[in-house]
Amino acid sequence: MLANFLLWQQDKTYYLQLARSLLPAVQKRLGMFILRAKVQLADASESRPVLGLAGKAAADALRELFPALPQQTHQVVHDPANGTLIALPGGRFELIAELESAKRLWDKLAAALTPVGTPCWEWLEIRNGIPLITPATQEQFVPQMANMELIGAVNFQKGCYPGQEIVARTQYLGQLKRRMVLAHMAGARPPQAGDALFSSDLDAQASGMVVNAQAAPEGGYDLLAVVQTAGIAQAALHFQSADGPVLSIQPLPYPLP
Repeated sequence: MLANFLLWQQDKTYYLQLARSLLPAVQKRLGMFILRAKVQLADASESRPVLGLAGKAAADALRELFPALPQQTHQVVHDPANGTLIALPGGRFELIAELESAKRLWDKLAAALTPVGTPCWEWLEIRNGIPLITPATQEQFVPQMANMELIGAVNFQKGCYPGQEIVARTQYLGQLKRRMVLAHMAGARPPQAGDALFSSDLDAQASGMVVNAQAAPEGGYDLLAVVQTAGIAQAALHFQSADGPVLSIQPLPYPLP
């Protein structure tokens, strides 16, 4: 995996939301596959801000702006005045609008909801089992290792693409040896994407990697990590060394195979 992204369509335009740190490289790489003059790639980060909404009051606040809300995960609703609204796992929403509209919407929504910042949104993504590939984890996983097929992020009926054979073979023939799990870690040192994890039954050999991590409200850190499936139940996972802090495996909101 070079990157993963949330993709939606508005009129004749497709938008890809991915890690900002990967945007220049991904834009350059996608440009290699443009064969028609009518297709153009552009960075829309500054012109179309994204507002994330979560919590019990989010839907009520959005009903003041949209005549109908999306009812299913990844359903999209467009409104000429207020932009694009996307339903996300965990009863959350993303609202994307042009810059001036986004400023107006922020003021209106902030009067009814509490702004909490990007780290809280990233923690909600982790708790919902949604990974984000960053430079530290680029080219480290095939999609199934990051549970992408479990969250509806892989289309196995799509035509040819680079890496298709490996992805299809893993899905239909292979025995996946690594999977992404949700875990909690106590301690003051924040884990980072790309940090190594060790299993108590493999001594000095690394058995996993942190995908994303954020501070948890109750203290410590919640994280997504790709680990060897054989060690998930049988052995303790440690952070950065065989005798490092122990990770406590937490239930994901979707079942693992």
